Amino acid sequence: MAPYVIHFALRLVRATRVLEGDCPEWVKDSVSWGAGPRGVQYLLLGAKARAVLEGRSYVNTDDIAAVARPVLRHRVITNFTAESQGITSDVVIDRLLKELPERSAGDEIAPELAAAFAKA
Repeated sequence: MAPYVIHFALRLVRATRVLEGDCPEWVKDSVSWGAGPRGVQYLLLGAKARAVLEGRSYVNTDDIAAVARPVLRHRVITNFTAESQGITSDVVIDRLLKELPERSAGDEIAPELAAAFAKA
């Protein structure tokens, strides 16, 4: 899996956490509880499964987006204000998927991992 795909999943989950600095203001107004680390793990696992089912040996951000709703829907809890306006966790996830860039600065592999994969 390419590092930018992993970072995309990380950015998606972090954007649901209202206490994180990367969280959009509209999420803070709509969400009372966001996804945790297991959300990222299962986004990646689900994306791998989808890629294999489609006959590919690689995962892309479309795979992450395709499994985002079933993986995150019960992990993102909207608040009363959002519920009263008809905003569900699916709406929050869909909007985040539209707003998040596929790639971002810093999506290269972590230096610690790069050293582990470097040829000796």
